[in-house]
Amino acid sequence: MVDVLAAPQQTRNQGKTDSSLRTLAAISLAHWVSHFHLFVLPMLFPFLKEQLGVGYIELGLAITVLGIVSGLTQAPIGYLADHIGARKVLLMGLTLGGFALILLGLNLSYPWLLVCAGLLGLANSVYHPADYAILSAHMDEARMGRAFSIHTFAGFLGGAVAPAIMATLVATVGGTGALIAAGAVGVLVALVLIVVGIPDASAADRHVDGVPAPKQSIITPAIIVLTIFFMLLGLSNAGISNFGVVALMTGYGESFSSANLALTAFLACSAVGVLAGGYLADRTSRHGRVAAACFAVNAAIMLAIATTTLPSLLLTAMMAIAGFLGGVIAPSRDMLVRSAAPPGAAGRAFGIVSTGFNLSGIFGPLLYGWIMDQSLPHWVFGASVVFMTLTVLLALVTDRRQPARAA
Repeated sequence: MVDVLAAPQQTRNQGKTDSSLRTLAAISLAHWVSHFHLFVLPMLFPFLKEQLGVGYIELGLAITVLGIVSGLTQAPIGYLADHIGARKVLLMGLTLGGFALILLGLNLSYPWLLVCAGLLGLANSVYHPADYAILSAHMDEARMGRAFSIHTFAGFLGGAVAPAIMATLVATVGGTGALIAAGAVGVLVALVLIVVGIPDASAADRHVDGVPAPKQSIITPAIIVLTIFFMLLGLSNAGISNFGVVALMTGYGESFSSANLALTAFLACSAVGVLAGGYLADRTSRHGRVAAACFAVNAAIMLAIATTTLPSLLLTAMMAIAGFLGGVIAPSRDMLVRSAAPPGAAGRAFGIVSTGFNLSGIFGPLLYGWIMDQSLPHWVFGASVVFMTLTVLLALVTDRRQPARAA
């Protein structure tokens, strides 16, 4: 009799596990696309500069447009995900981002570049609110940190492989063909998610003790501090991710291939660090202290790169270490936001704090583009040191506030 009763229960548990894994894989694939699309335009800067006859500050302006649109729409999209369902919002974002790049490939001009950047910004505002709302509703609580880490790993991996993919596409089908191919990826993944049948998540699905979650204010001191924290994180990485290749080529005498290798090492090791950070996030509550320690080391590494000219192999190794430590803090960062979000408001909470990334996306490209136009490539890394130091200080403040919030 025990076996008879246990078998259906085991079947249900296995079915739930399979469903959770399928959901995590599908959402992680979408996050891969989001980061891949963010790197498409920066990786084509040399091609776009030559074809459009513009400077780096004009190219930086396009990324700033992306950041402005995404920043203005992130919180409203979070509200939309909580109320009409995160699944619909996610599918629309994938499709819109794909068509934006396809249109730019078919109509290559600077005005179309700005239009494409704006559409990419709107598409980018979808991923964090929708993804985290679905994961928060459907993942096992005891493994939430690792689920977040796998999701973030997929995004970092999308950025890490973007330089190699775009370089291969440019070499085989040209710059415009590369844009069209990159855009087609978004549309194809949207179709995959429809076939897989990802679950939905909205405020109506969240209950506390069997009753609908009460409405609470989403704008809290914790959310505001985390928004600033996200902005500093974004500013500290914006120069390395968007202008690291051209800075290494013009200021350090690195070849295109060696500069891309260093950036790829930074981004790939960030993805590996995220996986390690997932286990750490499930085993500690002192997430601010973890962030402070990692970024203190990173600030020292970037200071060494900014002030000296290192051999290519050593440069790549130091970039890899910095990327790994930067990735470690990502799951803890996400757990802080989830803890600060009221029940049923995960989409809005992640939408608001992710606005910090968008603020860095607005000011970062202009700042680093101006630095490059002033022929100061070493300051691409020097400015990152400043923002990393500020991130360390805020992380320590956040860590001290945690015990009071928990009490």
